[in-house]
Amino acid sequence: MKRLFTHIGCLAGIVPAGVLRKEGAEMDRVETLSDAWLLVENGRIAAFGDASVPAPSGADNVVDCNGGMLMPAYCDSHTHIVYAGSREGEFLDKINGLSYEEIAARGGGILNSADRLHKTSEDELFRQSMERVREMIAQGTGAIEIKSGYGLNPVDEMKMLRVIDRIKASTPALVRTTFLGAHAVGRGYTHEDYVAAVCRMMPDAARYADFVDIFCEEGFFTVDDAARVLEAGLRAGLRPKIHANQLAVSGGVQVGVRYGALSVDHLEHSGAAEIEALRGSVTMPTFLPGSAFFLRIPDGPARDYIAAGLGVALASDFNPGSSPAGDMRWIWALGCIRMRLTPAQAFNAVTLNSACAMGISDICGSITAGKRADLILTEPGWSIVKIPYLHQTPYIRQVYLQGKPIS
Repeated sequence: MKRLFTHIGCLAGIVPAGVLRKEGAEMDRVETLSDAWLLVENGRIAAFGDASVPAPSGADNVVDCNGGMLMPAYCDSHTHIVYAGSREGEFLDKINGLSYEEIAARGGGILNSADRLHKTSEDELFRQSMERVREMIAQGTGAIEIKSGYGLNPVDEMKMLRVIDRIKASTPALVRTTFLGAHAVGRGYTHEDYVAAVCRMMPDAARYADFVDIFCEEGFFTVDDAARVLEAGLRAGLRPKIHANQLAVSGGVQVGVRYGALSVDHLEHSGAAEIEALRGSVTMPTFLPGSAFFLRIPDGPARDYIAAGLGVALASDFNPGSSPAGDMRWIWALGCIRMRLTPAQAFNAVTLNSACAMGISDICGSITAGKRADLILTEPGWSIVKIPYLHQTPYIRQVYLQGKPIS
């Protein structure tokens, strides 16, 4: 099947083959073509060019973009979208002044979600989660990392991983799975016993998961806990990722880098020591501005990371307690409005670099020949600056995943 896009006003996000991330000054560059065309063949980008190169003939379907912008679909490298029900009661608690830690200490937060998930059937959990996946796709996301972590015991963690596996098989989006058994200490366990239990779960989790993660935060898990869990994950063949420095400086960045983590995520409390730890590493610093916004805490210093020559990714942290939204256009806007990233920097952070943060930037996240044709076609008149600026105005004409329109 060949689909040809013609009369593209701006083809944005062009990246040469082999470039898997952007760092430093490159973060502020978005390569474009005007008056362009793009050919999709068998779900992949086959070729593209501008008016100086005639578009190929023989396509099975031609899409007249009518001057709209064509750009890569968003990649969301940090979500918790497999959960049951809602936690709107805690929304009121936050409005009334309770902190994240205070809500967790009285049995809310992650443990609240674990209790709800335990009572929810696997089929119902899948149904609720697929609603969120479809919502994210309609908003332009083509690749999604999904974590477990609301099971907090062997039976329910495996239930979550099976649901994520069903999602993988049921959506045209590209899905990657993270085992986050160490999200909080499960009910009925001591801290030490639960860390040991998570390590014992690892071989079973590795049947479904791509990555292992731990909430290395004040009041949750320590650097020593993280080392044990990440080592156990590596032995089972799982690449590390890590929650780090959301609530305080935790040492999570350093332990993540030591174990070759694909990404270190949150980073609200970070600075020169974390930048130095990341310099020269394979680890992608990933900021979650939706969570900082919802919790009313300071955003991490992403501009300092870029000024130091590092790349950054942005992700939604879509979850029921601290970031109940998965619209990556909103994350792009928050990156600009609150974190003071340029629209180009934030664009690269929600596409190529977020793909890199889940190890898939070789197959999606940019306009590159051979990559998946996961695309957003806008209405005419939109640009890289205008999308995050008019962040509530509808702009999507059509989303395409693997070259096929999503209804």
